[in-house]
Amino acid sequence: MKIVTYNVQWFKGLDGVVDIARVLKVAREMADFDALCLQEVAVNYTTLTGTTQPNQPEIVKALLPGFEVFFSAAIDELSPCGTMRQQFGNLIATRLPVRQVQHTPLPYPNPTVAEPTPSMQRIALTCTVQAPWGPVRLITSHLEYYNQIMRHAQTRALRDLHLQGCALAAQPSKTEQGTPYQPKPLTTDTIICGDFNFEPDSDEYATMLQTDAACNLVNSFDVLHPGAAYPSTFRLFDRTYGPEPVGCDFFFVSDSLAPRVKSFAVNQETKASDHQPVMLELN
Repeated sequence: MKIVTYNVQWFKGLDGVVDIARVLKVAREMADFDALCLQEVAVNYTTLTGTTQPNQPEIVKALLPGFEVFFSAAIDELSPCGTMRQQFGNLIATRLPVRQVQHTPLPYPNPTVAEPTPSMQRIALTCTVQAPWGPVRLITSHLEYYNQIMRHAQTRALRDLHLQGCALAAQPSKTEQGTPYQPKPLTTDTIICGDFNFEPDSDEYATMLQTDAACNLVNSFDVLHPGAAYPSTFRLFDRTYGPEPVGCDFFFVSDSLAPRVKSFAVNQETKASDHQPVMLELN
């Protein structure tokens, strides 16, 4: 089972060109993926995307025959001109059976800073897919960039989603066939991926990897390369947001999945976005 996560910056490359097909080609070159997790996907924000590819989820679906495409809008608002809805969020495309889909808004606390910074609502998109060995909860998100208070609250919420899923799997509720209470694909197997906007030496990273619960999360890279420095996934070519390259795009997996981690890769050459795509393979 191969998964690629990619912050696509509304599919805008460092050359300023918005090209959805190019980004998907880059992802395909990394792996014949079973699931593709994308962040910063836009609908009708033509100031960002131009007017030729405004409904990006629809185009992704057309370019990936055989895949189901699920889009989760963190932002859903009326355009300033009042004629269309604008959406911005995350997307999962997969050819695996999707047994359940959930959209979970993440915390958006008051930033409590002297000088206000930009901020927006964030969301976690969960697709529980049927892997060869059983159901796997695949979560993708994109956390707050400018405000650490918001970002840390969102990190805790993501980890809590995993712990909640584990608790439900350990003690399932009563079910009723043929109703919304029918049995659900409960599992402790979880993958949380995306652009977290934090680095391995941050408080948020430490929160994600706390080991005080019955089922915890690990950085999939560390399973294969314990003690090694995490590869850079952002600011390799464009230093607009900082002076040095950093690693902030991760695959966190539940400790139940750690033995299945087979390979991990970062494409550090492409300039199809301002982030680099990351691939995880589980066996």
